[in-house]
Amino acid sequence: MKKTLQIDFVSDVACPWCAVGLNAFERALEQLKQVAPDIEVELRMQPFELNPAMPPEGADTVQYLSEKYGIDEAQIRVNHKRIREMGAAVGFTFGERARVWNTFDAHRLLHWAGLQGRQRELKHALLTAYHGQGRNPGARDVLVELAAGVGLPADEAARVLDSGAYADEVRTAEREWQQAGISSVPSVVVERRHLIQGAQPAEVFAQALRQIAAG
Repeated sequence: MKKTLQIDFVSDVACPWCAVGLNAFERALEQLKQVAPDIEVELRMQPFELNPAMPPEGADTVQYLSEKYGIDEAQIRVNHKRIREMGAAVGFTFGERARVWNTFDAHRLLHWAGLQGRQRELKHALLTAYHGQGRNPGARDVLVELAAGVGLPADEAARVLDSGAYADEVRTAEREWQQAGISSVPSVVVERRHLIQGAQPAEVFAQALRQIAAG
């Protein structure tokens, strides 16, 4: 008998661990399909902003992380090296990210992409653009280009961005997840009842999903 799991992947485009976690989770889904083909998954990307007050011009990465976490440039380089290694292990290539950007418009576009059945593809494109290529995931031209690149109509993407559409929906979702206790990302919420926190290895994700499906 087939069983469908509803899974919410709560994350932010600006979060490097979310890039690692999503790639690991995708691998977990591939493993799950091989060993438990009767388990199906409905995966939805949910919004979370690490830097909601970030201005449109962004901020220097090293300066911002130093001020936010109280660490120096040397420690930041060490952390980035570790993240690059973990990304490589799950097939994600990190590049240089000179600036931190506001991601609210990216979340609005992701909400719209979900209505068009292209949310998962756009999420991957956004993570690659920022963490792999150092591009601004809040820039209108970048967002329109990425939307078109995953098969979404560029003119409609532009209208979404220019009109401010889905701003209320994104803010409501962010508030609901925060009220549910989500304070760090990535957070994988299964059936709105089970929480898998952090960028776990694919094997951990897959095992957790099997256990939940069997429960």
